[in-house]
Amino acid sequence: MKLLIQPGDGVTPLVKGINSAKKSVEIAIFRFDRQEIERALENAVARGVFVHALIAYTNRGGEKSLRELEANLLAAGITVARTAGDLLRYHYKFMIIDRRTLYLLTFNYTYLDIEHSRSFGIITKNSSFVQEAVRLFEADTKRQPYTPDLEAFVVSPTNARKQLPRFIKGAKKQLLIYDPKISDAAMLRLLEERARAGVEIRVIGHSGKKGFGLDTRRVTRTRLHTRTIIRDRHKAFVGSQSLRQVELDKRRELGLIVRDAKVVKALLKTFESDWRSLKPTEEHADKNGKGSRQPAKTAKKIERVIAKELPLAPVVRHAIKQVAGETAEVKLKSKEVEETVEDAVKEGIKDALKHVVKEAVERKTGEQ
Repeated sequence: MKLLIQPGDGVTPLVKGINSAKKSVEIAIFRFDRQEIERALENAVARGVFVHALIAYTNRGGEKSLRELEANLLAAGITVARTAGDLLRYHYKFMIIDRRTLYLLTFNYTYLDIEHSRSFGIITKNSSFVQEAVRLFEADTKRQPYTPDLEAFVVSPTNARKQLPRFIKGAKKQLLIYDPKISDAAMLRLLEERARAGVEIRVIGHSGKKGFGLDTRRVTRTRLHTRTIIRDRHKAFVGSQSLRQVELDKRRELGLIVRDAKVVKALLKTFESDWRSLKPTEEHADKNGKGSRQPAKTAKKIERVIAKELPLAPVVRHAIKQVAGETAEVKLKSKEVEETVEDAVKEGIKDALKHVVKEAVERKTGEQ
């Protein structure tokens, strides 16, 4: 078993995996703009490998880029299937090589996710995981019901509500969590119960208004795109589902619960490094809850104006050119990338505003 860490490991391990295929490549796609991977899939077909792509029927950026991808892959001789429309999203990302190796990813096949977001991937030859992934892929390509047979194979909305609480309840000393948005009421109650029982809980991301007892730090200088929970420093969940209701109950998500010592050690090292680089979030910086409510309230109003009014598209286009270059080899889906980057830019501005407003209020209070 091997851990991929983004940013850092880049797209190369995925391309090497595809290039190693002798018989088949099965790949589930939610977002995609990496030309290197597209070329590797095309080359696999050219050497006689059966390539089957399962593409989401929609994502937040719309359907146009997904349908263009379908057309490109079909033209290259790749077999293409589209997910059903029964769930809000098919948000999982995974790849199976020769039905012997599973690549479980928390990042999309995109430049932004791979090069500029904290995210992880698991490469495993564990036959139980691989065969369960094959079953899931076949069920979703044929739009047939799927029921997981493996407790450590966590799938939304089928068994995530059962397996993730069980995993969390098993914590005796510590839970280290990466999660962009913990907001599910039942999950928050469970985390609070563990905190009251003496379990140390640290969250990189956001733990919602009810996150009592959760020491939280928010990423501000990069994007957070993984959902990972490290339990008692010897077991970990790595997946695509946040602890929020929509991702547990209304979307197709996938994660693995692993105990591989090297993988867990690498996750721990990364978490601790990220933790040291971040400051406590506003809602947890003042344990008494004093002095922070008014800045937060003021900043919230400004955030809403920014989210609604700020015209970021020209700025985003310029930023993409600065990062990728005018003649970059990477083929970017401009609309999709712009929308994703806009979200990241707005989030950064929101956090900066909170800091500025808080300082202003504290300065004003000190003058009185």
